[in-house]
Amino acid sequence: MSIEAFRERILKRTPLCIRSGGSKDFYGGSLAGELLDVSAHRGIVTYEPTELVVTARAATPLAELGSALAERGQWLAFEPPSFQGAATLGGALAAGLSGPGRASYGAMRDFVLGAKVLDGEGRVLTFGGQVMKNVAGFDVSRLMAGSLGTLGLILEVSIKVLPLPVAQATLRFQLPLDQALETMNHWAGRPLPITATAWEGQRLLVRLAGAEAAVRDACGTLGGERVPDGEAADYWVALRDQRHPFFAGDAPLWRLSLPSTATPLDLPGDTLIEWGGAQRWLRGDPDPVALRERARRAGGHATLFRGGDRATGVFTPLPAPLAVIHRRLKAVFDPHGVFNPGRLLPDL
Repeated sequence: MSIEAFRERILKRTPLCIRSGGSKDFYGGSLAGELLDVSAHRGIVTYEPTELVVTARAATPLAELGSALAERGQWLAFEPPSFQGAATLGGALAAGLSGPGRASYGAMRDFVLGAKVLDGEGRVLTFGGQVMKNVAGFDVSRLMAGSLGTLGLILEVSIKVLPLPVAQATLRFQLPLDQALETMNHWAGRPLPITATAWEGQRLLVRLAGAEAAVRDACGTLGGERVPDGEAADYWVALRDQRHPFFAGDAPLWRLSLPSTATPLDLPGDTLIEWGGAQRWLRGDPDPVALRERARRAGGHATLFRGGDRATGVFTPLPAPLAVIHRRLKAVFDPHGVFNPGRLLPDL
């Protein structure tokens, strides 16, 4: 479907459900509106390895993009989940999800240099650029990160890439949760090449990456058990794509975003912790109101990531001032309520 065909659908002002790979249909509010299939709008537009930037159409599969980058020794360092190959660049931006490397390298929005979108009036809007120095003032392209497609139809994304690490190693430790959190926060204050952490089932895994000498020295400093390289690579990919056994089954999956220094919340259910303690997954069916209050008191918030009863909402309700800003942005970008109604917030 061409951009002109997209525009014709938008100008009918009938609510649309934007969909490409469909890998994140489970995330956010219920799907609503007529289907707008954008899966054919794919392909790399430009790639400048020496400039560390790639521009691709929104429906470009992350797997395809990752292969092109790997051929030049580069990658998407924020490690967006590919969900068995179905995820796309535009969907990754709309969902704003990042993988194991987020705490070390940054979130997806930190890598977005520019974006091209169709707004609710059918206008093509271009924000940002293809180099960091062009990203100044109000960086509107990053508003698309986590918007779940409610602000516009993403057409193209320009994104910063990084060289692949020269060396990597994964260490394994046997630690209870409280000691694991204390240890991760202690390590965070030291000049160590830690790029990912994960705790589950009394085991803490730590990924190191960088120059060979730095990784070798860090292994000697930290100790622990060295995980074979192939097993380690499979582990981090499985964690990124939520194919780790922890994510299997139908039990509700909650994502808690907390300060890394927050003490264990002692919640019913199984727990997996990433990002040095800042992202905590919970498998179980707790009372949503009580869970969100516990997370709030700890300095964070809780999201019903997948499954469960969504009657109380998927995301933590916004404070009134932030809710006003969201509604104003929606009114500017999508005044007729065309894009993904109710996907991010019930009244948007």
